[in-house]
Amino acid sequence: MTTLLIKNAYIVTMDDHQREIAEGGLFIRDGVIEQVGVTRDLPLTADEVLDLTGHVVLPGLVNTHHHFYQTLTRAVPAAQDANLFNWLKTLYPIWAKLQPDDIFTSTQTALSELALSGCTTASDHLYLFPNGSKLDDEIAAALEVGVRLQASRGSMSLGESKGGLPPDSVVDTEENILKDSQRLIEKYHDAKPGAMTQIVLAPCSPFSVTSDLMKQSAKLAREYGVHLHTHLAETEDEEQFCQQMFGHRPVGYMQEVDWVGGDVWFAHAVWVNDEEIQVFAKHDCGVAHCPTSNMRLASGIAPVKEYRAAGVNVGLGVDGSASNDGSNLLAEVRNAMLVSRVKDGMTGYSLSNDPNRKLMTARQALHLGTRGGAAVLGRTDIGSLEAGKCADFFAVNLNKLAYTGMHDPVSAIVFGQSMNVDYTVVNGKYVVRQGQLATVDEHKLIERHNKAAKRLLTA
Repeated sequence: MTTLLIKNAYIVTMDDHQREIAEGGLFIRDGVIEQVGVTRDLPLTADEVLDLTGHVVLPGLVNTHHHFYQTLTRAVPAAQDANLFNWLKTLYPIWAKLQPDDIFTSTQTALSELALSGCTTASDHLYLFPNGSKLDDEIAAALEVGVRLQASRGSMSLGESKGGLPPDSVVDTEENILKDSQRLIEKYHDAKPGAMTQIVLAPCSPFSVTSDLMKQSAKLAREYGVHLHTHLAETEDEEQFCQQMFGHRPVGYMQEVDWVGGDVWFAHAVWVNDEEIQVFAKHDCGVAHCPTSNMRLASGIAPVKEYRAAGVNVGLGVDGSASNDGSNLLAEVRNAMLVSRVKDGMTGYSLSNDPNRKLMTARQALHLGTRGGAAVLGRTDIGSLEAGKCADFFAVNLNKLAYTGMHDPVSAIVFGQSMNVDYTVVNGKYVVRQGQLATVDEHKLIERHNKAAKRLLTA
């Protein structure tokens, strides 16, 4: 058994009581939180004692949507100023050159960036597998970094020749997709609390897979008790595509193919109406809100306040690092708060004419990134700091120039410019320690990653 004592920190539990404990601490045993409280009430000794005086400590952030491989194609000139469909068409031929080593390297880059921003659990959506690439490459890379992974076995089966968006060179047969999905679940999925790896089935989007694959994927996922994930209602283009191709708006199409339920969450879900929000609420569907990507691609602003008012679980997603160009989840917390306020301004909201409607607060935005994300992924073992939960947390030292003059230790890290955190701990183990990656060699990783990225654009 190993024990870790965190003491003298400002602890933000994000539990049901929303406790904030000055001079607080955590007592951790074998990767599980055993006690949370004021430092003086905790055990005096442990195998390791970490004094975090001057730090704020929060539950590890949960990333509900990403595409790790896209770290290799950031700021590509031809894709910098395109909307979603044109952006995809520009990048598909480049992604077709990916090799298994590229999947491994890009996964480690994305997870390292995420860890430096306080992320302890990440869901990735890998939906193309060129040149022998497999989801196994991503899983192996994640285990080395030490961040929890919801590995989504994505897929594309509807190529251009059949009316889809992606070129035929990056799609696969439905038989192969379903066979590999079953293999991955049986080999890697861990349903137990504290799992480091879980498998998700994730056909890419309505414009890249067939209705039959959607139905068969849902059936397979429910046979094995794993979750389902896809992109949905990201742009107006998609809305028009679904109506022309399937005779439904995107949400109606999901109902048609049996893709509603507490085991389903959707990325983006920007272009929905009030009735469709109620469909999500009724069936307990979750939403991955990706504010930076939606701004980058001019997709729109998701109705997050309306979702939450209806009881829909909402988490945050960094999204593909070629539609964000970074993997900073703390920045998503900040942008979620700010873009919510922009949306309020666009709809004529003001405190003077509606005193019962409030601006999104820093703490509400942090809730999206912690408890909200855990709920979206269907995990009850993470998302808050309380006894029995996984020892997943991050810490920020407020004794920095950027935080001078900040009068609220919690809001400081949201209202202030997003910076690298000082500690990220997963399962009681350091992934980031004193601001440095603890599980990978950052300099060697940068070198490998840049070499692979250059090859993709010059090959």
